[in-house]
Amino acid sequence: MSDTPRNQTSVRQERAALVGLLLPTDKAPSRYWDPLAELGALAEAAGADVVDRVVQRRDKICPATYIGSGKVLELAERVIEKEADVVIFDNDLSPSQIREIEEVTKRKVLDRTELILDIFASRARTHAARLQVELAQLEYTAPRLRGMWTHLERQVGAAGGNSAVGGIGTRGPGERQIEIDRRIVQKRMSFLKEQLQQIDARKLREVRSRGEHFTVCLVGYTNAGKSTLMNALTDAGALVENKLFATLDTLTRKWTLSGGQTALLSDTVGFVRDLPHHVVASFRATLEETIHADLLLHVVDSTAPDAQAQIAAVEAVLAELGCAESPTLLVLNKVDAVADPAALSVLRLQFPEAVEISARAGIGIDLLTERVAAQMRGRYALVEVEADAGNGKLLAYVNRHAHVMSRQYLDGLVRLSLRVSPGEVPRICDMGARLVSSDAPAN
Repeated sequence: MSDTPRNQTSVRQERAALVGLLLPTDKAPSRYWDPLAELGALAEAAGADVVDRVVQRRDKICPATYIGSGKVLELAERVIEKEADVVIFDNDLSPSQIREIEEVTKRKVLDRTELILDIFASRARTHAARLQVELAQLEYTAPRLRGMWTHLERQVGAAGGNSAVGGIGTRGPGERQIEIDRRIVQKRMSFLKEQLQQIDARKLREVRSRGEHFTVCLVGYTNAGKSTLMNALTDAGALVENKLFATLDTLTRKWTLSGGQTALLSDTVGFVRDLPHHVVASFRATLEETIHADLLLHVVDSTAPDAQAQIAAVEAVLAELGCAESPTLLVLNKVDAVADPAALSVLRLQFPEAVEISARAGIGIDLLTERVAAQMRGRYALVEVEADAGNGKLLAYVNRHAHVMSRQYLDGLVRLSLRVSPGEVPRICDMGARLVSSDAPAN
């Protein structure tokens, strides 16, 4: 077996054999679909050299070895032949399944979630990202301690023939080491959650402090071209690599729209199918920009053979974040590199409101900017009103339902500059405000 311990899941500089199980319910999204393409990209992003790929078709999952005992024996022969150091499954395995497969193959076995968590750990740069990754790893590991820890013997007490090992204060049945480990892990998880709650609170205050700005957030499948688009729209200088999860940290820049309007544009971590829910929960602070954005730009790699499946995967994560109903504009990126025009035609028919662009070539950027500006004009109006400074009911309503950009008090009056939904303007006037100026459409 590989010398790498089970509790060290890094696959850097290792030769990897990839394994995937296809069930009758798994349908190929297109004839060009490679079921292990994404796993291969993930493994390479983690630093592994992919030397073999194995796909097994079964009617159902084998409880003991996931892919069946015969296929595991075949896998054991192949890893010897290919000199693989690690076996990576495109599925989530139970601790017992990992243990059984390792016994036969004599190689370290990782599942999809472990691989993604390893990549996140290697990409974490900020203090917050490191805390989030550590919490996600512990939440994944905690239920699997029995399968990953080897020192599970019960601590020896002073009674009986083992008295030399124990001592005063150690008498009794003792305690399993795994129970101590679990308590340590739970204590560490509690500490990390407290730290992240503080970060969440600060991040939420930071996001809400941008209330006077229209906020736009880039979301999408990892490697869809979000960072390239961010640079094309704002000259942000964001890191761009042809690599999954190139960055985990949110980047926010000012974006100048048509007509002199400005918005704040944020780029967030990319999503993949079956993104571990531990990651989604732990990275809630990082994804706060997504949760509170006025508009989501869902960037899609139109060259991907499974583009529709990627769209569905992103929508599933957004639903988990509570953003399923958020205003969203679909952006079909890389249209200049599409090899199959028929596939692009299908996307056009299915998503007729989508904007087609190439962030790298600069195609469609002006159209996208105009569409976002139109969304902004349709949702908000800039108005200036005057009212009696003692009209507490009006001021309370304005604070709840509008973004107060400025206020001036003079001669018993208050003048407010507001960014507000056009539908709120008549209500504000009915409550005693006098309209001074407005860019809201006339009723």
